[in-house]
Amino acid sequence: MTRIDAKFAELKAQGRKAFVTYVMAGDPDFDTSLEIVRGLPAAGVDVIELGLPFTDPMADGATIQLAGQRALAGGMTLQKTLDLARSFRQEDATTPIVLMGYYNPIYSRGADTFLEDAKAAGIDGLIVVDLPPEEDAELCIPAQQAGLNFIRLATPTTDDKRLPTVLQNTSGFVYYVSITGITGAASAVATDVGPEVARIKSATDLPIIVGFGIKTPEDAADIARVADGVVVGSAIVEKIANGLSPADVLAFVKSLADGAHTA
Repeated sequence: MTRIDAKFAELKAQGRKAFVTYVMAGDPDFDTSLEIVRGLPAAGVDVIELGLPFTDPMADGATIQLAGQRALAGGMTLQKTLDLARSFRQEDATTPIVLMGYYNPIYSRGADTFLEDAKAAGIDGLIVVDLPPEEDAELCIPAQQAGLNFIRLATPTTDDKRLPTVLQNTSGFVYYVSITGITGAASAVATDVGPEVARIKSATDLPIIVGFGIKTPEDAADIARVADGVVVGSAIVEKIANGLSPADVLAFVKSLADGAHTA
């Protein structure tokens, strides 16, 4: 059982919804990023998605793209991202970390080497946006064999014919993208999301966590009522971009967590 599996089992036993956050590793710099990440569990975060900076993202809106550019300009690399996770693990042995990004940096390192290093750094799961199920032998199946969850995205365009393929080797949880488009764009609407979550849940026992378009505590509460949890990324990254102190960023995160946990 991975830390992700254990966390969702714990939440289910407590009758609570999951609150998941995304932050870009190294934004605006390594030390500030680490301070924020270290503060997330105390702010109510159940699972941390740690963004891997990449020069050419294809699913990210301007907010996340600019965060990646700031991190890269500050010298952030895949190795330093793993170093950040390892530093976090020195103080927190239980909060799950999901590394989210694109395949190119992993491919450049070598999949086997990367999986060994990620596991050693305390990474629990992967979301690799640009690796479809048809490429599962490339990274997904080796990741599972290495003890890492491989988390897949489902979207409003994932129809009933495609869904079984998407779910086939997915583990940990399913990340449902609530809108068509990029991160940080339109707002998620519970009346649209609810039926889609129910459709996916009919095909899997995995938790369904909804992300994209969740910006406020009210959004978090509304979406959490129709899902197993919510992900917030761009709204938090925007606070970091605006120069808020780590304490103020974490206070905002806590308000979102409180919203999600009222569901």
